[in-house]
Parts: sequence; structure tokens; C-alpha cells
Amino acid sequence: MTTSCNNPNKGGEKTADTASNPLLAQSTLPFGAPAFDKIKDADYRPAFEEGIKQEFAEIDKVANNTDAPTFENTLVALEKCGQLLNRVNGAFSLVSGANTNPTLEKLQEDIAPKLTSIQDAIYLNSKLFNKVKTLYQQKDKLNLDAESVRLLEYYYQEFTLAGANLSESNRDTLKKYNQEEASLGAKYTNMLLAAGKAGGLLITNKAQLAGLSDGDIQAAAANAKAAGHDGQWLLSLKNTTQQPALQSLTNRDTRQKLFEASFNRTEKGGSNDTRKIIARIAWVRAQKAKLLGFRNYSDWRLRDQMAKTPEAVDDFLNKLIPAATAKAKEEAADIQAVINQEKGGFQLQPWDWNYYSEKVRKAKYDLNDDDVKPYFEIDSVLKNGVFYAANQLYGLTFKERHDVPVYQPDVRVFTVYDKDGSELGLFYCDYWKRDNKSGGAWMSNIVNQSKLLGLKPVIYNICNFTKPAPGQPALISFEDVTTMFHEFGHGLHGLFASQQYPSLSGTNVARDFVEFPSQFNEHWALYPQVLKHYAVHYKTGAVIPQELIDKIKKAATFNQGYALTEALACDVMDMQWHELPGDAPLQDVDKLEATALAKKSINLPQVPPRYRSSYFLHIWANGYAAGYYAYAWTEMLDDDAYSWFTENGGLTRANGQRFRDMILSRGNTIDYNKMFSDFRGHAPDIKPMEKNRGLIQ
Repeated sequence: MTTSCNNPNKGGEKTADTASNPLLAQSTLPFGAPAFDKIKDADYRPAFEEGIKQEFAEIDKVANNTDAPTFENTLVALEKCGQLLNRVNGAFSLVSGANTNPTLEKLQEDIAPKLTSIQDAIYLNSKLFNKVKTLYQQKDKLNLDAESVRLLEYYYQEFTLAGANLSESNRDTLKKYNQEEASLGAKYTNMLLAAGKAGGLLITNKAQLAGLSDGDIQAAAANAKAAGHDGQWLLSLKNTTQQPALQSLTNRDTRQKLFEASFNRTEKGGSNDTRKIIARIAWVRAQKAKLLGFRNYSDWRLRDQMAKTPEAVDDFLNKLIPAATAKAKEEAADIQAVINQEKGGFQLQPWDWNYYSEKVRKAKYDLNDDDVKPYFEIDSVLKNGVFYAANQLYGLTFKERHDVPVYQPDVRVFTVYDKDGSELGLFYCDYWKRDNKSGGAWMSNIVNQSKLLGLKPVIYNICNFTKPAPGQPALISFEDVTTMFHEFGHGLHGLFASQQYPSLSGTNVARDFVEFPSQFNEHWALYPQVLKHYAVHYKTGAVIPQELIDKIKKAATFNQGYALTEALACDVMDMQWHELPGDAPLQDVDKLEATALAKKSINLPQVPPRYRSSYFLHIWANGYAAGYYAYAWTEMLDDDAYSWFTENGGLTRANGQRFRDMILSRGNTIDYNKMFSDFRGHAPDIKPMEKNRGLIQ
């Protein structure tokens, strides 16, 4: 049900004083950063209302301009619309994802359809479309620069894909579908967060936690105390199917219970069971695609992506699945051999994989995670690793500042300086898990770069690492290290934005291109010069020994069959959900999932999907619908691009500058396939990815 945003007392907030609402005036803080020390929860609703009101008025002014359409009075004018709403939404999106509460959750559900209505007011507005269409037909005579031509092409495509050519009655129908989808997505997000909070495994006997480190046990005790279970232990859930503790827990019964708590978190039949809502979202999307004249949602969604068609995606997945599953089966056999050698007396199950694969890893590579973690103290990883690599490649420097207010005490803020010492942007990082933070890791903008609007980027990285107990060192796993490099790769993509128009700026690119810079940046985590700079023992200060580095590198392809298979299973599910035709009925969620995996022969019983459909946040509310394949697709891009670096001297300023100039600073200003081939010298090659994953020699 759509709830009106017009009552400022909705959701139980106290009414904000509009005159003193800090969101309604341009921030005086550096880079226009939000005044989080002054913003109250009650400020967001009236600020949204005013922002929406202003943007509707701005759009109407452009649409009803009786002058002949020009690039300036139409497209430039549209690019200038909604600055207040963008400012409000930038701050709200951050706190509602990283530090939410019931008030913000309620507002998120209320506001989602209103924000969708803004998009409809633009792209389903026949007056606006006629102006854009007129300009598009004259584009060769307008003497536009290359970026302006791209903006015109972008708007024309956005209008046509959004349904601008539909009849008035069909546009009204599409608007209803858009608003319903937005409402359902917001509700789903809050249900999933609640399911994660309620789904953790509560332990009453400490012996059941055997195998966990003292720090992990203390953290579990702190979690339980915070949840009102003092004297017990709570293993909270990450958003993925597999849980970090499964690698260490020696008690098989505890492992099974933790796995099942994760696997079934959203399928318990209660208020947090998401199956009905996602079936409805998929149905609504199929109806939208049918109305727009496409075979299915994925056919519509992929038109502006690098892959272009569902067939291209399916062909790509079909090339990877056989090699990935074959590798996973080999890994399963190795694990079963260890179980048999120990006379376990059972067949490998999903909750056993991480525990026994760790034994195989130690046996094969003599690599113990507990030996590695002391070299990965988070502050050193950030400053001497992530920031250092950015300095060596791009000449960036960073200065932490404490005069910019934050929304939560764990958050840190840095000014980013360009190679010439000028201020490039602002960077926030928020790394520790909280129960009121959405799962996973992500990057976004509070302020988007635009020369037209005179704005520099304000970027944030959000992660969900396990916070150490008070007094314990802030040590993280190498997987967490890689996540930090990954998310900062997104950050670089945003920081290096150098576009005139906000719609084409920075990370406003296709889903199957946006993960390319982030995954590419992961490579520097293991680059010798970078690794030895940040990987120092937190007690002794000793640099990580070469012997341990060699083990990490040798183990890099370990378990990659499993890792790729669990991810490809998600790709398959995503595509299957979004290849449903418009005449398909509401789906049985579990049946569709099982059928999809069996159809592609990726239903290995020991290798569950990284996410089940019911807690697959990426595709139901985070913009990856018919786009989760993008992680694998862009892995192909990043491995191929990194192979160019290895062929041309590796980590050098010249190489970094070339990558910045040709990829990171281009936004959505040229065709993605051309952008990549201009840098690499040829179309994307899948072989470096297969080699990096250990699927081929």
C-alpha cells in the first residue's frame, strides 16, 4: 500500500521546524557535506516533501516552456532540476542504509513511491519527450561537444526505455507498476533487515562455540547482551548464505544450526518471510516489460548495458558454469577425503564446507587464517594499503579530518587531494557491522560531481566487518582487506569523475561496467610493493614474511570452484526470475529457484547459492535486477585490464594515469565496449579471468 508523504507526523516523528531544518539550506561544510550533528530524524520528511515539491515545479517549468526546444532550455535545464531533493536523498540514503531505525525505515517505505513518481514525471511526460525527440532528430546540426551529444543520446534512450512512446492510458498503468515496485522494494529491504536481526543463532552453552577465537566469542557475548540476552552468545548473520563462523566452529551441530538459521532466515512463514513480496515484485516487473513491448524484464533492462541482450549474458554464463562446477566437484572430493580420513562418518554438507575446506587449505598450503590476521590491522590496511596504492598509481594523498560531523562514532572522514595538491573530494568510511546497518558492503555518493553544478564528489564506503571487543586489536581477514580495496575502487571511480553533467558523472554507468573499477582495484591488495607496505604485525611491527606471502598467493585459487559456483548460481536465479514472460503467473519461489539451478546444472548439493532468492537484496531492492551477472562480467574486464598492467610494468604512475584517463574519469561519456577496447587494445577476453580463478592453467 502506498502511504502519503504529506503528513509530517507519519511514522511517529516529532514535527520538525521547517525554518531551522538543516537539510533545506545548502550546507556550509566542506564539499557540501551534510551537517549530521544538526540533522534530526524528523527533518527528513519535510525536507523530502519540499524537495519533491520543488522538483515537480522545476520539471513543469521545463516541460511547459513555450520557446522552441534547445539543448540549454531542455537538457541542461533538466540536469539542474532537483538539487534540493538530491541533497536530501544523498544524506538519507546513507543513514537509512548504514544507521537506520524504525522512523527512518517507515519513511523509506513511504518515500520510495514518491521518488519513483519523480522519474515518471520526467520520462513519461509527453511534452518533455517531444522536446527531447526534436533535439535528438536534429543532433547532427546542433554543434554539440562529445559529452553533450552523449547526454542527448542518454536522455532519448532513457525516455524510450521508460515508456515515453506509450499511450496515455498505458503510461498511467506503467506509473502504477513503478510505484508498486518501489513500495515493495522498500518494504522488502526492511523485512530483510528485520529477518537478519531476528535470525541470529543464540547460544546458551559456551562449549558450543569451540573453535572460535577469544575475540569472536567476546563479540558474540556483546551481541547477546545488546539483544537482551546477557550471559549468552549471539552469532549474528551476515547477508550471505555462508557465515564467517562456519570456518572455525568445531561443533558440527552448531555449524548446522547456524547454517540453517542463515538459509531459512526469510522463509519461516512469519512477518519476515519475503517470498510473497518477491514473487509479486517479479510479476510486476514482467508486466512492465510486456507493457513496454519487450519479451521480458531482462530484455528491457539490458538494452543500456554493456552486454546488451539476455542471450549475451546466458552465453557468458554458459562458458563459465561447466568449468566452475567441475572445479567445485574436485574441491568437494578433496574435502570428503579429509572427512573420511578423520573417520567422520558423514557426507559433506553445506555447513561443513568452510570448516573442512579450511583444513584442506592448511594441509595443502599450510596457511592458517590466525597466522595472517595479525598482519592486517584495519588502520594500517586503510592508510598504508588502500591509500598507499592510490598514491602510487594516481598521486592521491589523504588527510583525516575531525571537523566534519558524522552520523555514527565509528565513521571516519578524509579529504582527498589530487596529484597537484588540489582538493579532489571527501571520503567517509564506516567499516564495522551494526544490527541497524544493511548487510554487505557498498559505495555511494552523498554529493555527485558535476562541473555544471560546481560540485565535487563526497563518497562513502560501507562494510560489515566484525568489530573487536573493547581492548582487542582491530584485526581483519584477508577477505575483508580485499573488500576494502574493492569498495575504494568504486570510490576512485566516483572521486575521479570529471563530467559536466551529473547524469553521466562518475559511477552513473551500466551495472555490468560499474563493478569493473572496484574489482580491478582488488588486485593491488596482493601486489608485493603494496602488501609489504601495509601488512605489518600489529604487535611487533614486523613486515609480513615472504613465506606467508607465498602461501597467500598459492592459496589464491583455492576454493575458487566453490566461490564461483555459488555466485554463478545467483546469476542464474536472477536471470531466470527476470526472463519470466508477462503472461507467467505468480511464482512459487522455492520451486523456481530449484528449477533454475537444475536447468543450468549448477545445483550442487554441497554448494548453495551465495544468496537464496528470498534474501537476494541485490536484485529485489539494490538495482541489480537482471544484472547480478555484472560481478562475473566485470571480473572478466578487470582481470583482462590487470593483465595489461602486468604486461606494461605493473604499478606505476604512468600506468595509473592512463587507467584514470581512459576508464576511471570517463563516467558514461562513451560506449562501454569502445572505452574498454581503447584501453586494452581488444575486446574483453575471458581467459585471464579463467586463469586467475584457477579454472585453466
